[in-house]
Amino acid sequence: MKTNKNYNNLVPNYLFAEIAKRTNNFLKENPDKSLIKLGIGDVTLPLAPVVVEAMKKGADDLGKKETFKGYPDYEGYEFLRQAISDYYKGFGVDVSADEVFVSDGAKSDCGNIGDIFSADNTVLVTDPVYPVYVDSNIMAGRKIVYAASNQENGFAAMPDENVKADIIYLCSPNNPTGSAYTYDQLKEWVDYANKNDAVILYDAAYEAFITEDLPRSIYAIEGAKSCAIEFCSLSKTAGFTGTRCGYTIIPKELERDGENLHALWYRRQATKFNGVSWPVQCAAAAVFSEEGQKQIKENIAYYQENAKIISSALDELGIYYTGGKNSPYIWLKCPNNMGSWEFFDFLLNEANVVGTPGEGFGQNGEGYFRLTSFGDRENTIEAVRRIKELLKK
Repeated sequence: MKTNKNYNNLVPNYLFAEIAKRTNNFLKENPDKSLIKLGIGDVTLPLAPVVVEAMKKGADDLGKKETFKGYPDYEGYEFLRQAISDYYKGFGVDVSADEVFVSDGAKSDCGNIGDIFSADNTVLVTDPVYPVYVDSNIMAGRKIVYAASNQENGFAAMPDENVKADIIYLCSPNNPTGSAYTYDQLKEWVDYANKNDAVILYDAAYEAFITEDLPRSIYAIEGAKSCAIEFCSLSKTAGFTGTRCGYTIIPKELERDGENLHALWYRRQATKFNGVSWPVQCAAAAVFSEEGQKQIKENIAYYQENAKIISSALDELGIYYTGGKNSPYIWLKCPNNMGSWEFFDFLLNEANVVGTPGEGFGQNGEGYFRLTSFGDRENTIEAVRRIKELLKK
């Protein structure tokens, strides 16, 4: 018996585990301190009322013989897939219901999609990067190359014709940097992928936070259906971080290496995934109803206002940042040329505020720091007050 030795190539300490360790040590030594956490991107507002009612009804259905449901369809119930298709039509993008796969979240699918690709492929990720893109491919033994996101390009890495890749991970609006690609920038990536016979794995988990004229789906770009798979999630859109529901879109026309990728993914799901429960899919469908959209947009507006509060403070302090406007994340340059972990400890000890060191997201994250807008309003205001007071000294 042999284990997968690729796991030995992973970074030993997961970023958020190290944050938790330092935070817990601080609290043990300072039990009287009031700590505010703006680090992990978990939501704090409850599910929308219409969503809760739909979930309750779905649970009630399982208690009656005439409405009981067993195993769901591998790709998700048709009513939810159609609701997702209609949602895309609402912002001008044509996605067929039979191209949608319902899942338990974008993180799962972003990691699992590699099952349908050879380990011989070269994977390109932007740096800084959401760790799942890197770690899942290290586990599979794939070669990884990096495209630099930095202050010079507004933390929006662009393709380099001298770098060849088979699989490309893009996230827009981006986690962790909050930057968002324009139509022209995404067109460059689509053209690059089609020219090089590559596949773009596009994470659109934060599309609902876009406020400017920016693409909310890669399928808004001409040529994307011949090169791109899109992942999306209800975690941040509708507060489903604990409820778990997302979806992946694979165009039926998408083929590589003589294989239809839609068919390959269906085969993978049928083997390794038994679908999302009936109550959760009922709740997810309610998100896309007229009333559901109204209610979740109120929650999103709450987080957007939190982001504005943080961004305004950074403007006042003269600190460079990206995000905040089209994203729930604010990615700031550490003041006084501090390192990421140095600033983490400084903020923790002096202001009792927890954020996320940029270094944990990659080499180009060193010297930068991520704050999230998913906190409570009062806590966000207080955290900003503390940060301003500290940095104005």
